[in-house]
Amino acid sequence: MSRAAKKLCILVADDHELIRRGIRGLLRAPRGWKVVGEAANGREAIEKANKLKPDIAIVDLAMPDLDGLQATRKIREESPATQVVVLTMHESDQMVRRVLDAGALGYVLKSDLATHLVNAVKDVSAGKLFLTPRVSDIVLKGFLKTGNPPEAAEQSQARPTPREVEIIQLVATGKANKEIAAQLGITVRTVETHRAKIMNKLGLHSVAELTHYAIRNKILSERRILE
Repeated sequence: MSRAAKKLCILVADDHELIRRGIRGLLRAPRGWKVVGEAANGREAIEKANKLKPDIAIVDLAMPDLDGLQATRKIREESPATQVVVLTMHESDQMVRRVLDAGALGYVLKSDLATHLVNAVKDVSAGKLFLTPRVSDIVLKGFLKTGNPPEAAEQSQARPTPREVEIIQLVATGKANKEIAAQLGITVRTVETHRAKIMNKLGLHSVAELTHYAIRNKILSERRILE
């Protein structure tokens, strides 16, 4: 049975009640999905994520009392089993990079909620990256156009080992060090060592750059989802 057909608990965080209501309506259709909580600001989102332990947190980027980036970072740190889908009006590769660096796996434009939110939740709940198609093109074209700095490009010719590919797959799909350690049967310290070596070898400086590397080199598409 696929993850999407299973019971899925969802937290919705947005400072506009009308948007929260609309999201609840969209999420009623898939069988087994349930909105278990709502939050009107970033701090409340963190508190409810800690208390309710949802599978997915849908987080508005622009919220009072801690914005969506801060909330996402704290949720991923304190509740690593909860994956995050960010909602925003920003169509920029810079913002996507910041969101991915904060630990989110989903990026959905508010104008695309009706069309793409359900698919975003499905993909993110399975550990996959989801970017609204409109910004996905912008991000990939911008990244491919600018590329890496010369010294990083030179380093990126190095090929990761099979174990490093496993680490890249898991980091790029939003897994925390503790989750990676448990899944691979190694210590958290070993994971941290691998990550540092990977970033140095490939000339990368952030999770966002690592995610782009994984997409560009078709590492994400080859990832086996472990249930």
